[in-house]
Amino acid sequence: MTNCPICDGVGLVRVRSAAGLWVSRACECQERERFEKRLASARIPERYRHCALESFDTAFPGAHASLSNALFQSRKFVEEYPVNTGGNGLLFVGTAGLGKTHLAVGLLQRLVQERGVKGLFCDYRQLIKSIQDTFNPQVNATELGILRPLFAAEVLVIDDLGAQKPREWVWDTVALLLNTRYNDKLTTIITTNYDFKPAGAGYQPNPEGGKPIRGEDTLGDRIGDRMCSRLSEMCVRVEMAGSDFRQSVKKARFG
Repeated sequence: MTNCPICDGVGLVRVRSAAGLWVSRACECQERERFEKRLASARIPERYRHCALESFDTAFPGAHASLSNALFQSRKFVEEYPVNTGGNGLLFVGTAGLGKTHLAVGLLQRLVQERGVKGLFCDYRQLIKSIQDTFNPQVNATELGILRPLFAAEVLVIDDLGAQKPREWVWDTVALLLNTRYNDKLTTIITTNYDFKPAGAGYQPNPEGGKPIRGEDTLGDRIGDRMCSRLSEMCVRVEMAGSDFRQSVKKARFG
């Protein structure tokens, strides 16, 4: 038990009720400990643990208006969860460095604190790598064992969806994960750097009349059009635009 100066580690405090009677109730330290345990279970990487909706900057020079809208959508989602969200989540779409992960983690932390949810953070690259490792007979892990916590999480954050190069087994994994959560009406918060467009939409006409020139991959190229369609049903899309915040404002430095 934490050595709390309010309850002296007992976990209970005496307060007067509305009727004027002395009653015992749980100390604030108890709720704090429960929050910290739920947060630890969410497996948020150390680099992102500072991320909060309150600290998301939308006022720096040159900030695009879509960032303010993304913050508004995130706050609104917390306020309406779970009664008015109906199992739907959010899909943050935009180029790198706009703060998509910051918002997703800030949203998750707020839901853990204010709604008591059991959430989980999942890095998409790490997920695919972990599943790929199960193909090695020397690894004591199974694909189902890795996916089971992601199936069950009340709120799941999938960061950087589509970052892994597409292969058939990758598409099957994405389909299994998203379809399972969709069918169970569980909330999924997703970030991606890829345009929410069908496969092949990034191709450009060849001025010489040959085969179309391959351009930037779309989310359809990375996870398949069928799963993009599923995302449209299970997530509200939040488009974010602007320049790379990390390059223009938040460069790494010593001291």
